[in-house]
Amino acid sequence: MDRRTLIISGLAAVGSAGCATARPRDPYNSGPGLTPAAPPPQGAVQGPPPQQPNPSYPASGRAEPYTRDEVVNGVSDFLGVTAEAAGGVVERVFGEYGSPTAYIAGEEASGAITVGARYGRGLLYMKGKAPLELFWQGPSIGWDLGGNASRVFTLCYNLQYADAIFQRFPGVEGTAYLIGGMGVNYQRAEEITLAPIRAGVGLRLGANIGYLAYTRQRNILPF
Repeated sequence: MDRRTLIISGLAAVGSAGCATARPRDPYNSGPGLTPAAPPPQGAVQGPPPQQPNPSYPASGRAEPYTRDEVVNGVSDFLGVTAEAAGGVVERVFGEYGSPTAYIAGEEASGAITVGARYGRGLLYMKGKAPLELFWQGPSIGWDLGGNASRVFTLCYNLQYADAIFQRFPGVEGTAYLIGGMGVNYQRAEEITLAPIRAGVGLRLGANIGYLAYTRQRNILPF
């Protein structure tokens, strides 16, 4: 056998050995050093990816109401009356409307000769929120004569958000302030009811109809 034939035979033998040892790449092998992933069974339907848990949302933003004892203590301390006197007025209001969601503690002055006007300033309190300063003013007309200065503790019903207070609240009032006294009346706008409890000094006798407008800033004109 000549040298050329010997070389060709050697190359042919090496090529046959390489083809025998070579294997096709496993498409399910993750890589060197990793266990090959098992292929999915034929005809199997893969489901959707697992869903994430539902996100948590805050509770409904409804205001937390005040209890009877909280209101009685607040009225007694702010208006400077006995707990028994405060309890009698609060019982009357609670009997009609239940527990308030907010209250306003402030001061006001008013006067009337048939036509009257009222001006006030105070803070709105709601549980879990900072006090909000506000003002109120409004006209009145009726059989009404005199003037008085009062401290006012206003119970607010169905007031879920502080900004909802800024509107006009019509109401009917009957007053009988003779040097000192305490009384309550009601104002209503949409679904919100206000029950101002007043204790003041002055000389005021009569009844009137009108409204109070609650605002962020003081207004000179009561309208």
